[in-house]
Amino acid sequence: MERIRKRWDLKDTIVVLRLFIGWHFLYEGVIKLYNPEWTSFGYLASSQGPLKSVFAALTAEAILPWVDALNWATLIFVGVTLLLGIWEKWGAFAGMGLLALYYLAHPSFPWVTQLNVEGSYWFINKNLIELVACMVLFQFPTGHYFGLPRVFGKKKVLTKTEIS
Repeated sequence: MERIRKRWDLKDTIVVLRLFIGWHFLYEGVIKLYNPEWTSFGYLASSQGPLKSVFAALTAEAILPWVDALNWATLIFVGVTLLLGIWEKWGAFAGMGLLALYYLAHPSFPWVTQLNVEGSYWFINKNLIELVACMVLFQFPTGHYFGLPRVFGKKKVLTKTEIS
């Protein structure tokens, strides 16, 4: 176990978390972009909770195409930034915002009828869990460890104090 611990540490785990979440966001964005039948109308129209009227207003004919485009564009942005390890904090922050909106559209409160969701949850659902994971990625960017910044970054010159 000690040998494994020296080879695999927290940075490696956070890199894997970043890559998995990045892949999830990118996949969801690309699928929505290339599916001409996709729209967020059903998800927004069936929203529950205290912000139901706000999400219902986003289904207006003049607004919905913008909402759809912003949704897939943000998903792709988050996916690319996290997969490549560039602008990770921006990507994680945008991911947190998007996931918060998804959660608020269909909050998993026990007193709210759960429509258009995968399962039955009490307060905590997959969106909230992934939001917290994005918080971790925001606080611990790893692109300099595994990502494009490492490939194209400048080599750090060690000073005499850092060598000894």
